[in-house]
Amino acid sequence: MSTRVIVEADGGSRGNPGAAGFGAVVRDADTGAVLAERSGGLGEATNNVAEYRGMIAGVTAALELGATEAEIRLDSKLVVEQMSGRWRVKHEALQPLAAEARRLVSRLTSAPFEWIPRDRNTHADRLANEAMDRQANGEEPVPEPAASTVSAEEAARTEPVARSSAEEAASASSTPGGAASWSGAVGSPTRLLLLRHGQSPMSVDKRYSGRGDVPLTELGERQARAAAGRLLTMDELSSGEGTVPVLSSPLSRARGTAEAVARAVGGRLVSHDGLMETDFGAWEGLTFTEASERYPELHRSWLGDPAVAPPEGESMNAVFERVDVVRRELLREYAGRTIVLVTHVTPIKSLLRMALGVGPELFYRLHLDLASLSVAEFYPDGNASVRLVNDTSHLRGL
Repeated sequence: MSTRVIVEADGGSRGNPGAAGFGAVVRDADTGAVLAERSGGLGEATNNVAEYRGMIAGVTAALELGATEAEIRLDSKLVVEQMSGRWRVKHEALQPLAAEARRLVSRLTSAPFEWIPRDRNTHADRLANEAMDRQANGEEPVPEPAASTVSAEEAARTEPVARSSAEEAASASSTPGGAASWSGAVGSPTRLLLLRHGQSPMSVDKRYSGRGDVPLTELGERQARAAAGRLLTMDELSSGEGTVPVLSSPLSRARGTAEAVARAVGGRLVSHDGLMETDFGAWEGLTFTEASERYPELHRSWLGDPAVAPPEGESMNAVFERVDVVRRELLREYAGRTIVLVTHVTPIKSLLRMALGVGPELFYRLHLDLASLSVAEFYPDGNASVRLVNDTSHLRGL
């Protein structure tokens, strides 16, 4: 089978809310042949819930078939616009469905959404109606009402993304239990979601990998997609409220990871030279043992003194200063917003060190895994907070 498929999905509710069902069909993108059908009753739910359930069932079926690319066609304008990131998912009950759908979509390398008129979605529509008929006739058990059931009026209040900076600040500063309420920090923080790149051939061999431009391995690509799915569980990204900036080191291993993230969250990818890894100079490509044997005294000093640089390379202090310039720039440009930074070990450690307000010992005592996620917040009054360090929960099973 082709790894490229078309997913057509539909959902309906007789009463809105009322007896609801969904249908989905997966087709070969080249031949149009039907590869899979999915349908089911939902008990009492709204049209919008049913539409989401149909789309989720279709994407799940495509993944089970081994698809890597899917064109997803729906006759629900609301779902298409929300999944494309142009409309916010305003109602709480729809947000978990949108987050679940985005996590599934993040496992595909390409998944554009397309609105189609109902008369071009007859196959999925028929499957949804057959599911509702089976449910009404007692041929299919009626599930308990879903927690995501919302009224038609509530679900229809989703609108194009448009939120003022004042609204953003008020929302962030009034969040119950937030860092500001405990630290005394004032204002809306700029939240940095710090993602280390996935595995590269150099990390497999545990070699110094700084400015050398190496790509992701196959596992690294899977790690990147898993990390993208993890980011979609973050409140700001799962709600679909606007485009999230994704900034990346220009090096291929980081850029490849960032591309997976940008596809998943619908974010705008921006390359930034200041996010590159340490320049290891003459140590580039050497293992730890090789570097310590060739440069015993220098290597020993480098392990404890952030002012020491590898031959023709860059010291930890230099990286720290470089990244601090980037941080100040980002706090000006993206004040009060959430941004994703896809970068390397030393830049991430530098940002965490700044947020914690600690000394250079952190460089030597903090471990960061490949494709790990950390979170730091910087407030306009100079306060900062670290919310997460080295989260790898999304990598289980890879």
